[in-house]
Amino acid sequence: MTIHHAFRPTVIAAVMALSIPQALFAQAPDIKTQGPIIHLADNLQEEAMLGWCIDTDGRELTDLLHAHSCKPSGGDVLFSFSPTSGMIASATYENKCMAFNAPENAVNPFGLIDCDDDAANQKFSYDADSMEIRLGTDMTQCLTVSPVIDNAGPYQSRDLILATCDSLELSFKQWIVRD
Repeated sequence: MTIHHAFRPTVIAAVMALSIPQALFAQAPDIKTQGPIIHLADNLQEEAMLGWCIDTDGRELTDLLHAHSCKPSGGDVLFSFSPTSGMIASATYENKCMAFNAPENAVNPFGLIDCDDDAANQKFSYDADSMEIRLGTDMTQCLTVSPVIDNAGPYQSRDLILATCDSLELSFKQWIVRD
């Protein structure tokens, strides 16, 4: 009987560990970027621990967006969210905003286009409590990243996509908006 009681705390601890949500084991990135950024709260396997930021796809101004290692130098990973307008704007490229402008494109549905206060595809909702960025025209859809990581020079990238919020793990849908 004594042996049974000696193992009870170990068994209870093991059961408790298995019941803790996976999000508690998440690893925060080591953000080095200065300026406004929107990045995943979880490092989500970014090799250099830089985290994942919204970014233009390529080295210069382009109309495609993806998620990229948060570059210490900033540049095209600098984005801000306006709760008043619901728009995500580039801090690097004047009057350029994120838009869900290619919904039929599974790889690159988001673009960087001229800001238009009246464009429904440029409206997003950010909930600081859930840390979710939702599509303004369909609040069941969350901004997320592809599980596939690509090499991008000395950094890494992932497709920036949209998925049903309820189907996503926390690490794939929790964003931090930093001004």
